[in-house]
Amino acid sequence: MSPSTGVFGSESPKLSVGAFTGAIGDSVTVLPVVVAIAALTELSLSHLLLGFAVFQVVWGVRYGLPVSVEPMKALAALVIAGSLTTDELVVAGLLAGVILFTAGSTRTLRRVSHYVGEPVVRGVQLAVALLLLETGIRLSLGSPAFATLAVGVAAIVSVAGYRRASALVVLAVGFGVVIPQTGLPTPQVPNVAFVLPSLSAASPSALEGTAAQLAMTVGNAAVATSLLLSDYYDADVSPDELATSMGVMNLLAVPLGALPMCHGSGGVAGKYAFGARTAWSNIVLGTLYALAAVFAVGIVAAFPLSMLGVVLALVAVELGRAGFDTDARWFAVGVGLLGVVTNVGVAFVVGVVCYILWNRRSDATPPV
Repeated sequence: MSPSTGVFGSESPKLSVGAFTGAIGDSVTVLPVVVAIAALTELSLSHLLLGFAVFQVVWGVRYGLPVSVEPMKALAALVIAGSLTTDELVVAGLLAGVILFTAGSTRTLRRVSHYVGEPVVRGVQLAVALLLLETGIRLSLGSPAFATLAVGVAAIVSVAGYRRASALVVLAVGFGVVIPQTGLPTPQVPNVAFVLPSLSAASPSALEGTAAQLAMTVGNAAVATSLLLSDYYDADVSPDELATSMGVMNLLAVPLGALPMCHGSGGVAGKYAFGARTAWSNIVLGTLYALAAVFAVGIVAAFPLSMLGVVLALVAVELGRAGFDTDARWFAVGVGLLGVVTNVGVAFVVGVVCYILWNRRSDATPPV
């Protein structure tokens, strides 16, 4: 296993078609969530997209690999569902940044991950998926005609063998519906904005959301991503390095209006599946995000909410599929349902305690 070798990686020094197609593999998990947050909250789409644009390029250059940059999905789902205010989202993102930076810098993340078992992570993913699904269904009922169109498009894309891209295609069709009404967007360069949350935003909800997000981040964004970078690119990037970069990213970006962001094994797998082999895919995708931040902002307010609901439901289904990817499905389902009945923070804490107790009872054998 070798460390990364610069911006272009070790396989191809040239900008290739794979850099463009590979960019799609990461965007399918980003754009639907980002557009939903911009449409349903007061957060600025341009600032959200610019955050992803900057750090796609930054981490591509830093690691010399097609590293993913994704939304922190637990926090994103909670703010979409209305369980977190935008101020609480900012607090949770900053708190997650501090914890990840500290854990990564002190090389303690891998040791901590031992106590957050895979079934707990999968259970939190299921809880987040169910929250997104509920919100998506509720939104889609507003206009059955648009919802039917979106479902039909998603079905065609899935039958054609591109299920993972179905949400992105529905999003594109939705913009196609909107543009004739709004006209072509005019360029709008976003202003620099500093987000300062109120003290009341440091609430139990923000803390619970942070706990739930860290459960997913430790397992999926750090440990699993490190393994995939090794498997796909023979690169030596430790979970602690990834935790440190996620901490830096959120501490710098969230106060400027960006969404809390993380790396993710799903994005790495998506990029690889779509042909990304070098960091050029990050540079291409970062450029596309920046262009979208300037040109596409004006049409988000007119996006059909019913189609957006279907997009969220599709994202929820994909996340839910990942939640079942464990031998201890009954454990994951229990954590997921508890997260829906109470909240994902409580589900995470209870899940960790139960996992530790089970391991002690079964002589350190994970539940099956």
